Amino acid sequence: MSEDAADLDAEAARDAAVEAYWATARKRAGLDRLDVVVGQQPLGAVPPPAWSFDTDPGTADALLGLVLAGQKTATSSPAQLYEWEGVPLPAPGDLSIVLDGAGRPRALVVTTDVDVVAFGDVDAGHAAAEGEGDRSVARWRRDHEAVFTAELGAAGLRLTADTPVVLERFRLLDPKPPKRRSAYEPAIK
Repeated sequence: MSEDAADLDAEAARDAAVEAYWATARKRAGLDRLDVVVGQQPLGAVPPPAWSFDTDPGTADALLGLVLAGQKTATSSPAQLYEWEGVPLPAPGDLSIVLDGAGRPRALVVTTDVDVVAFGDVDAGHAAAEGEGDRSVARWRRDHEAVFTAELGAAGLRLTADTPVVLERFRLLDPKPPKRRSAYEPAIK
């Protein structure tokens, strides 16, 4: 089998897995309730975009793990890449399927808030919501400077303190996020 044929087979297998996950996740998340009243709508039949948090499988798995644990509720990316790739900016209400490092669908999230700010203006609240490292803005800047520099460089662009960055907040719909224990609730042993 040629390399191109193997790539097509892998892509077809991923697409089939995403469609199967979407059929199940939309039910578990309660997104199919209106289908009973108004019939299945075309948007409900088409899976949302599927992506992973990184091209490195280990990093993609680690970041997905933070989402599944309820620690990561935000992400960010250079705004210029959306235009360069011909993709619209995310918007509140957008659904996404998050893939693991092997390209398997593992989570359904909904975008809750989107802001665009300069790289140098990303605040501590957003850095903490990304859930990575020590959750500080200094760590966020250091880690994201390297990633954004590489991503923008591939598009012939440069990262500066004024580079617009899309800050996206999201909520985990499937699998159900872990329940938070109250301070008064005893731990189960």
